[in-house]
Amino acid sequence: MLEVTTDSAADYLRTHGFLPRETPAQCDLLAWGVSNVVLRITPQSGRPFVIKQSREKLRTKADWFSRLDRIYREIAVMRLIHPLLPAGVVPQVLFEDRPNYLFGMEAAPADHHVWKQILLEGRADRDIPARLGIYLATIHRETALRPELAAEFGNHEVFVELRVDPFYRRLAEACPKVSQPIQKLIDEMFQTVVCLVHADFSPKNVLIAGDQLILVDFETGHLGDPAFDLGFFLSHLLLKTVRHASRFHEFAELTNSFWETYLAGVHGLPSKARFAPADIHRRTVGHLAGCMWARIDATSRVDYLDAPQQEAVRTYCRSLFFEPPADWPATIRRLYDILQVHQLV
Repeated sequence: MLEVTTDSAADYLRTHGFLPRETPAQCDLLAWGVSNVVLRITPQSGRPFVIKQSREKLRTKADWFSRLDRIYREIAVMRLIHPLLPAGVVPQVLFEDRPNYLFGMEAAPADHHVWKQILLEGRADRDIPARLGIYLATIHRETALRPELAAEFGNHEVFVELRVDPFYRRLAEACPKVSQPIQKLIDEMFQTVVCLVHADFSPKNVLIAGDQLILVDFETGHLGDPAFDLGFFLSHLLLKTVRHASRFHEFAELTNSFWETYLAGVHGLPSKARFAPADIHRRTVGHLAGCMWARIDATSRVDYLDAPQQEAVRTYCRSLFFEPPADWPATIRRLYDILQVHQLV
């Protein structure tokens, strides 16, 4: 594989016919995640675009590896869901170079912002999670109970490499007292194959350009349990809520906005799809506990919570595993009560 860098990208693109010969182009590294190289290409003439190339070793403190051909899955997921969502939400794939594990896509406007950073700075706009709830519900609803998708999206190897092992199994090793509920969570997840699961639906993968929301990073997409997406996403919002505990209700409202629009978007699906509110809430709480705790004690740890906040997260997630609340309002109240006990609110 030819590894593309900011220095070599323009020559690579011209050589492979993705840029006209002799066309100068500026190549800038984008800070999207830890698992790939992502470059913004700005030709002297023509529209800018982005290229993305897999890397086998992820950029984390602990060793973390994944197969290079996960980039093929990302391309397939983007092509599947691009027509399902409003224009501009999923970038269009422009070209692909499979031997070099690389593809090109539409670029977000240069002045875009990453929602994760906005949240960390303390800005809480409930319209954003409300819209994201609609988008995720659309992906899940429109791909639910479609067995023909299994041939392309049924393999779980990359999902295991990037989520199950570094999040759940690593957490079980670090905290043996919850190894049993974690194993039950994993077993039920793999038995619940319902729809396309994004598996990286998080604030770092939501770009904001004016009123436009743009979703990125689809390499962990697979057919599976939609509750993983819900628990994963909500864990990110609640970690930010812990960070901004003095504004608890304002940040907790972000999760309410998301949960309400998501449930409305999947309402009415057949019972065998397992989207009934009580059922999906029960499964979501398990994934919330696993994902949220994993960001404290597993492979990929957050860097924005102090020691008392981290301990409160452990207490909360432990309670979710062993005494799961009945509904989403109770799930939020539980976190508030635990933050009170830890004297953080």
